[in-house]
Amino acid sequence: MEYKEDEYLHLAGIQHFLFCRRQWALIHIEQQWQENILTAEGNILHEKAHDGYSSEKRKNVIVTRGMPIRSTELGISGVCDIVEFHLDKHGVPIHGREGKYKIYPVEYKRGKPKSDDMDELQVVTQAMCLEEMFCCQIDKAWLYYGEIRRRIEIQINDSMKEKCRNVFHEMHQIYARKYTPKVKTGKHCRACSLNEVCLPELEKRKKVSIYMKQHIEENEL
Repeated sequence: MEYKEDEYLHLAGIQHFLFCRRQWALIHIEQQWQENILTAEGNILHEKAHDGYSSEKRKNVIVTRGMPIRSTELGISGVCDIVEFHLDKHGVPIHGREGKYKIYPVEYKRGKPKSDDMDELQVVTQAMCLEEMFCCQIDKAWLYYGEIRRRIEIQINDSMKEKCRNVFHEMHQIYARKYTPKVKTGKHCRACSLNEVCLPELEKRKKVSIYMKQHIEENEL
């Protein structure tokens, strides 16, 4: 299946979606957003990575910042923090450049490596977009973490790509319905910038009141 341009979702939304489906819907369907210290620090780091599209050559590597990317297969578009083109005879030709190049996306993150795979899947999605755009195969990417100030290499495999496809398929289904999932409270709620919009504590109290009501009714029988 190929998506039309007016059906594209935002690529970076995959991280919102995997963090919390309700958060993703509040941002991308209901168009709600609030800053907190974590999002502000993340924005500063991304501004350092790129300020509009630019390109420079460092020996045998072309470094581009703020490169727009898209995929008709996934129905997404977005911007890469950095894409590196490494001169390599086994690579692909690049318009306006001599030789062939292998292509690698680099995504910047404010914190440190996480225990889940949200960051990895985001940069794998970027690689899938670049593969489609340049008709190539990309076997690795990098995540740069601001807290540890170094890159982590991500080896890309078919199972990671399939997971990305499945996630975006679910995102498209929810977006088409304009449906905002109910809150699922957890530790992640404390770090969410939309806590005051989502009001997870209200939902938690609602569940408690329902439980108490049922308990009282059962005792009255």
